[in-house]
Amino acid sequence: MNVGGTMNVGGKIKELRKERNMTASQLADMVGITRAHLSGVENNLKPVSFSTLNKICEALGITMYDLFCQDSPDDILTKEQKDLLEASKHLTDTQMKKLSKFLDSLKSED
Repeated sequence: MNVGGTMNVGGKIKELRKERNMTASQLADMVGITRAHLSGVENNLKPVSFSTLNKICEALGITMYDLFCQDSPDDILTKEQKDLLEASKHLTDTQMKKLSKFLDSLKSED
């Protein structure tokens, strides 16, 4: 997944996993996906859902913000945006899907 042509989310996941001395199989098991799928995500070859990204972040002990942002949070996100990202860590898969649909509906209103 490339955001703005400059972000390598899959590579960052792989880097963080290796920093924690985790194998791809260990992380995949913690997240509930196959090792092959995780490999595809880490190499930016396979799509990944918001819910799965959230589980990856939890398994790595980071926030979504940590995964996607390289600058200081104060430089990019408002307090409300940071609060939303933090709150999303505590949602169930079902709640995450509902939130995602809701956010999509808001985008279509523009």
